Amino acid sequence: MHEHERIDEFYWLNERDNPEVIDYLEEENNYRDSYMKDYKNLENELFEEIKSRIKEDDSSVPYLENGYYYYTRYEKGKQYPIYCRKKDNLENAEEILIDANKMSEGHEYFRIGGIDISPDNKIMAYSVDTVSRRLYTVHFKNLETGITSDQSISNTSGGVSWANDNKTVFYNQKNVNTLRTEKVIRYVLGSGNNEEVFFESDDEFNLYSYKTKSGKYIIISTSKTISDEIRFINADRPNHEFKIFQKRIDGLEYSVDHLDDKWYIRTNINNSQNFKLMVCDENKTSLENWKDFIKHRENVLLENVEVFNEFFVVTERENGQRRFNVISKKDGKSHYLDFEEEAFSAYSSVNAEMNSVKFRYGYSSMTTPNSTIEYDLVSRKKTILKESEVLGGDFDKKNYESKLIWADARDGKKVAISMVYRKDMYEPGKNPLLLYGYGSYGSTNSAGFSSVRLSLLDRGFVYAIAHIRGSQYLGRQWYEDGKMFNKKNTFWDFIDSAKYLGENNYVDEEQVFAMGGSAGGLLMGAVVNMKPEVFKGIIAGVPFVDVVTTMLDETIPLTTFEFDEWGDPKDKDSYFYMLSYSPYDQVEEKDYPAIFITTGYHDSQVQYFEPAKWIARLRDRRTNKEPLLMYCNMDAGHGGASGRFEAFKETAMEYAFLISLTESSNIF
Repeated sequence: MHEHERIDEFYWLNERDNPEVIDYLEEENNYRDSYMKDYKNLENELFEEIKSRIKEDDSSVPYLENGYYYYTRYEKGKQYPIYCRKKDNLENAEEILIDANKMSEGHEYFRIGGIDISPDNKIMAYSVDTVSRRLYTVHFKNLETGITSDQSISNTSGGVSWANDNKTVFYNQKNVNTLRTEKVIRYVLGSGNNEEVFFESDDEFNLYSYKTKSGKYIIISTSKTISDEIRFINADRPNHEFKIFQKRIDGLEYSVDHLDDKWYIRTNINNSQNFKLMVCDENKTSLENWKDFIKHRENVLLENVEVFNEFFVVTERENGQRRFNVISKKDGKSHYLDFEEEAFSAYSSVNAEMNSVKFRYGYSSMTTPNSTIEYDLVSRKKTILKESEVLGGDFDKKNYESKLIWADARDGKKVAISMVYRKDMYEPGKNPLLLYGYGSYGSTNSAGFSSVRLSLLDRGFVYAIAHIRGSQYLGRQWYEDGKMFNKKNTFWDFIDSAKYLGENNYVDEEQVFAMGGSAGGLLMGAVVNMKPEVFKGIIAGVPFVDVVTTMLDETIPLTTFEFDEWGDPKDKDSYFYMLSYSPYDQVEEKDYPAIFITTGYHDSQVQYFEPAKWIARLRDRRTNKEPLLMYCNMDAGHGGASGRFEAFKETAMEYAFLISLTESSNIF
């Protein structure tokens, strides 16, 4: 390519159904088991410890939608949720919609993709994936008779959107090879007819469809990284043709919400890099009709809007901190719902009813368990509906401390780091560190709570999240500075964060470990090539490490509509820039830290052969003998095992690996 030759000596591992490949993956698993045999008891102990903190007979906070309260609950000893509802009030009899424990019987992997109830509450559409390729089959169940239809729809993205006639649904169909969601199909129950209403011909775009919160419109949104195009149809007239809201323009991003006779548009139009909110009349939707509702602000990222009949709740982020801006529709007055802690996670929860004056959100911090909170938009009073229990009897959030630290990056930027540790086990400059990072797609890791993480904190680890470029922690520019030809900023930010914590005596600089998954696995691969001496050990989950080969293969899932994130290697400049950091291509003859890699044979996002080839080349070229281990889940995909507790077995493997490395250095 571009007169440049690459040799891939392990390309044969791409042959998915080759028995030799399957044997090779099984041998990797056996090797990991053998290498870690002395820590098998610890692994089991960690799993039971993690599991013991989780309330087995738990349930979610019910939410009201169209006359029913919906919730999920778990029963002791069972792996999967039970989806339920109650009519009118919570004192009425429970109706079980799906018992996933029964439905999952006979399947190594099982996941419910979506549950969508018809407007008259009589028919349930639900989707199931039993392979872990995120190809969902939709089924229909009559909730009055309890009978599930013989007709089903395969190869979907999971959800459906109901028209208001209670018989027409719109669903999204995937390409079974590329896994690109490329079609919207109209289906009339009982007819057996599947009519294509939209096909996205540009393979750089991916689509989804949904029904507006107002219930009036069905939306088709087709998007790539830097461009959106929306179509809409009145849900009362499902046989009409979809209208274009605003034609796609390269660089124009927008999304819409509907309220009364208006559309509210979140957009980056006119160089509004951090997005603003605009409004237009229901039937005049092209951009010349858009008018400012919330103006663009240089230092405030407008992330999301929740619409109610009387209020708007706008999710914003300033200087890394998320907040909710409550705006009265009546008089335009606004106030902020702020949070006291400096490192926390807050997000809009399920708010299905337009006429409600109660805004429901989730909140946690690195020391405070997850809570569901209801905020009265009129009285401004908060009610904690539920705070998750941490079982085991010895958890007290007062035992832990969280900090927000700003590290110096090499180009003068400041990188935020959220850090937590157990106070009675912390000694500055003495504790091992596990530093987590992601830094792609504008995805921002919030500093939320994890009861799982306690197994490390209670053994003396410091846990931290580096809010590196490629996320939107400091606004949209923070993302732009960590993608395409700026991608290396992501890696240097992470390296500089790790060094800062060690050099400034927050942690033991000889005991720095790192973790990341998927695009965060790319981060792990890049930083160990660039500065392997900074890290004692790495955990790379489902890592995207063979960047150039993958982005050149447009038959592989996710390739074509990610050119605006990574670059298109058919372009010479992009090819050589991506090649310069691609972890697989940059493996060299030098010392590498200990590395533990996880993958899934059915992974739909990062194919199993990327990590399999990477570890093979690392073994072949490295000049030292630190452990290089890989676990391939032969039954799962990108998200790991599907059962409620099964995924924690992989977590226990990872934690045991970290602890084995600290024990070898007599840390404890």
